[in-house]
Amino acid sequence: MTKGTNTPTIIKRKKVIAGGGHHGGAWKVAYADFVTAMMAFFMLMWLLNATTEQQRKGLADYFAPTIPINRVSGGGSGAFGGDNIFTDNTLAQSGTGAAQPTIGMTPVRTEDEAELDAAAAAQVAALQEIEAILMGHGGESMISELALRHVVTRLTDEGLVIEIFDLPEAQLFVENTSDPNPVMREISALLARLFASVSNPVTVAAYLSARPVPMRDNGVWDLSAGRAAQMREMLQGGGLNPLRIVRQIAAGDRRPAVADPTAARNNRIEVILLRSDI
Repeated sequence: MTKGTNTPTIIKRKKVIAGGGHHGGAWKVAYADFVTAMMAFFMLMWLLNATTEQQRKGLADYFAPTIPINRVSGGGSGAFGGDNIFTDNTLAQSGTGAAQPTIGMTPVRTEDEAELDAAAAAQVAALQEIEAILMGHGGESMISELALRHVVTRLTDEGLVIEIFDLPEAQLFVENTSDPNPVMREISALLARLFASVSNPVTVAAYLSARPVPMRDNGVWDLSAGRAAQMREMLQGGGLNPLRIVRQIAAGDRRPAVADPTAARNNRIEVILLRSDI
């Protein structure tokens, strides 16, 4: 029997996936592994060429699984020069002394060190108290507001620096002389009374502003020396023991306090109450 002309024709389509299905990107992973291995290889070759034997030993010790912390070499080329903070014996042999105490170790302090620390703290506290009294940090100041405008203080490693300076409308000394104005006498008398409560040594320095026009006979040196001497004499006249004054400095116009060397602010007297523990 023959097929009729109305029999339907069935077409079967087969989908072909190139590259083996989901394994088609495996070569990318392999290639990435190869590139990573080559990069590691070239980095290893560079390290072998760029490091010293001591540094290579430190690197090897760092990556050794049986040595979590090496006590011989850190492989560094910085401040320790290949050593680390644990190398007590190495640092002692190289002449740099013992290593610093590590975490968990309490440094041993001697009685002398404790006494020095206590003395330093007492010195700072005494200077801070004088500064507070002078500037009125705890209330009213011992000097008038007009005089207080001329004074600034700062606590440094050297001691308490008391800076007394000119204002454009009010000068500490008669112009171009070492004769003090009343405001200067008031401040010096107060400083002498304050300094009587401590025994620290004292230094006095005088500074001047530069002259706007160069002069053939520049008298800033003599004038600053005269003002420093005048300040010393006023302190002594107020009751300060002359033996406590250890330095008298005439700096002329060589150390301006502000950018403009001719500014009145550069005309100043610095009285330093030195720390006696240094």
